[in-house]
Amino acid sequence: MKNVANVYLSVLILIIAVCTTQVFSDSELDRRVKNFLAARQGQWKDMNVPEGDGQLLHDIILKNNYKKALEIGTSTGHSGIWIAWALSKTGGKLITIDIDEGRHKQAVANFKEAGVSDYIDARLADAHQLVRELEGPFDFVFSDADKDWYTNYLKDVMPKLEIGGCFTAHNVKMRGTGIREFLDYVKSLSNMETTIDDSSRAGVSISYKRSDGP
Repeated sequence: MKNVANVYLSVLILIIAVCTTQVFSDSELDRRVKNFLAARQGQWKDMNVPEGDGQLLHDIILKNNYKKALEIGTSTGHSGIWIAWALSKTGGKLITIDIDEGRHKQAVANFKEAGVSDYIDARLADAHQLVRELEGPFDFVFSDADKDWYTNYLKDVMPKLEIGGCFTAHNVKMRGTGIREFLDYVKSLSNMETTIDDSSRAGVSISYKRSDGP
């Protein structure tokens, strides 16, 4: 009986240890970001991505341990928070660009409140020009700005995208100007492996750079 009691006691201690680890596994930043996102769930407008697409970007970064991220089209910061949250775990940083001053200011405030400002370099600029000027290199890119410029963004980023890096684009299920051209172009590149995430209503293309060749 004593041996049985010892076994039960050992099992109980193990269960308590596992539960304690689960409860306290989140960092203070994790809790802050989760609370911020939960408080604003369903309230993101201004061309922001839905929660599921933000989670997708977050998971791609963690899966590949990406550290050098670029976002084209900040809006008011929903996707940037998801990206920066992942980068806080990999030791990386995000450059995010928006041309609208009002959206830029609101995004900066949101980044600060969510606790991810240290992982973001938010630029108020014309992405048509700045994307060409940025030196890179990058290992993760998210394009969510003007759809008719997606192909140009990809062309400007490709020389700066590391092998193994990923170029993602939002709203690729749209039939508007530029999307079909972009998808045809990226799928024509022999050094890019492209899939479309069908779980997203808007559609997210995910393109991995496999080599430097065309």
